[in-house]
Amino acid sequence: MMDGELGAFLRSRREARRPAEVGLTEGPRRRTPGLRRAELATLAQVSVEYLTRLEQGRDTRPSPEILAALADALLLDSADRAHLRQLASAQHARQLCSGDRPTVSRTVRPTVHAVLDALRDTPAYVLNRLGDVLAWNEPFELVARPLGLLDGSRPNLVWYVLTDARAREHYPQWSALADQQVADLHLLRHGDSATDVFAERLARTVGAPFTDRWQRRPVGATRTGLLRIHHPAVGLLSLNYETVELAEADAQRLVVHLPADAATATALDRLAGRRPGHLHAVAS
Repeated sequence: MMDGELGAFLRSRREARRPAEVGLTEGPRRRTPGLRRAELATLAQVSVEYLTRLEQGRDTRPSPEILAALADALLLDSADRAHLRQLASAQHARQLCSGDRPTVSRTVRPTVHAVLDALRDTPAYVLNRLGDVLAWNEPFELVARPLGLLDGSRPNLVWYVLTDARAREHYPQWSALADQQVADLHLLRHGDSATDVFAERLARTVGAPFTDRWQRRPVGATRTGLLRIHHPAVGLLSLNYETVELAEADAQRLVVHLPADAATATALDRLAGRRPGHLHAVAS
């Protein structure tokens, strides 16, 4: 659950930071490669006792100055710093409004459906924070249906990537895609207990391929990039993707795929029954 997540996140970053990266020697008797609490406490100029309370979830209201000192000591990047601030803000909000809990949206607005229909040439779809594929257009159907991604009444991209053996077959960069899906799931939690229930289901079903990623607490999810798919009908597809955050506080995302090379543009035309040359490659 999100309770204690602030401390768990700090602990995960402390255990991942090697002493040499912050100017310390590892020494001969170090049991783990990460920083000791005493070392981080010294670097951040806080007491070991206070850092222990933070990591154990017994203190959930660190000041902005302490958060900044810990972030500096741990050499956190911008994504980790933003997530640390989000966790602290979420904890404060829960204490002020203990009855409020964010909901997972599964309803797509008519205007968003219209946008999908307007993107009639390129694959596009809508996700919520759990990775449920809520809506899609016909080009995405042609790409995703043969992969098995849209099987069932409630297709879910995270579940498919991590639990379906076909995903490893169809995605040549499966490990990086799995990393990204778990990072998205972590980044978009926003104190939502449904995410934790979903994560527990994944842990029971998948085991280490999920739990190892989840426990690292990744948050540096990408919103644009290159995705490669081995499609059973047209071969290798190289697709650039762009992610657009939809309006309103429902954490829905519109993802659009564009052909990254001429061969992919031709393949997408073939899938749609069009003459080659309709689509053109878009450089990333």
